[in-house]
Amino acid sequence: MNAASPSRAGLALVLPLVAFIAIAFLAPIATMLLRSVHDPEIAELMPRTRQALIRWDGTGVPQMATKAVTADLREASATNRIGRLAQRLNRERNGLRALIDVTVRHLEREPDTELTRIDRGWSDPDLWRILARVTSPWTGRHLLNALDVTVTADGALVRQEEARRLYVDLFLRTAWVAALVTLICALLGYPYAYAMAASGPSLRTLLLFLVLLPFWTSLLVRATAWIVLLQRRGVINEGLVAMGLVSETGRLDLIYNMTGTIIVMVHVLLPFFVLPLYSVMAGLPTSYVRASASLGAHPLRTFARVYLPLTYPGVAAGGLLVFILSLGYYVTPALVGGRTGQLISNQIAFHMQRSLNWGLAAALGTLLLLAVLLLALTLPRLAERGGLRA
Repeated sequence: MNAASPSRAGLALVLPLVAFIAIAFLAPIATMLLRSVHDPEIAELMPRTRQALIRWDGTGVPQMATKAVTADLREASATNRIGRLAQRLNRERNGLRALIDVTVRHLEREPDTELTRIDRGWSDPDLWRILARVTSPWTGRHLLNALDVTVTADGALVRQEEARRLYVDLFLRTAWVAALVTLICALLGYPYAYAMAASGPSLRTLLLFLVLLPFWTSLLVRATAWIVLLQRRGVINEGLVAMGLVSETGRLDLIYNMTGTIIVMVHVLLPFFVLPLYSVMAGLPTSYVRASASLGAHPLRTFARVYLPLTYPGVAAGGLLVFILSLGYYVTPALVGGRTGQLISNQIAFHMQRSLNWGLAAALGTLLLLAVLLLALTLPRLAERGGLRA
């Protein structure tokens, strides 16, 4: 009885945290995963069409479905939802918005007209195959669109036309930027972390303060400060012109492009590399380095063969943390990236806030989440197999 009481008390203390994580973290992720494959909007706007096309064999023009479409279009027009329906269908095939508008206007004048007499587009079996596919509430088309793949009317998977291939390139660009930012953070952060670990208490405190200082400053303020520094009439360009290093007409484009995105991301994410690496360096025994030196090894050889391998766990931890954070970065590219410095997270925000294509946004987010989970699960194991385990 007495042994069980502390367990119940501990469980009661943990429950609020578990509830918070479930509501604020797990529930949104589950909703995103569901939205990427569940899109009932067209099915709700065209319920009769969905039921009629379930029994269709996929050949010719389904006469029962034409009557169902007519009834669904009338109801959508009467409830002021026809614009939303036309927009959603137009995502699946260009020109469907115009077809829906023409059909609805004709039905308002002559309600009993057959669809095939209103427009020849309704005589195309491919159109009915598309309607049969999109009226199903469960779909994989958003995930396919996120991979620049589309489904033809006969169900074949093909690549999107070149003008619409966007997301695979964005994923690759995001991965490239994340890798480059991680590499720059490693080159800058390793000597800084070593200086922190090797310095005396006073200097170490100062260096640690400088690393932690960005955490006490708003990300928006830091991005705004970089805009002031990097713009064509900013501090850096003005200094270069004053020193004669660049001409007045040759000012550097350091902002609103990929260069600005990388510079600001490195500044923001550098502490996330330095701190894990410093924690490893601070705990390393100095006896190994002294033993190597006493055996006559050159300092560079000692560093390469003794000290550097011992710090691999910190490098792996800091690099993985920076890389994963870079994959999902949104604010910095949005503020300083311009047109060429956008990453996949900016497209997710665009579809959530402007195009309102939440299914595609959820699919992009799902693929990004899967990439992060894959990295988080595989890289530590690869590090251990490669001898990076502390």
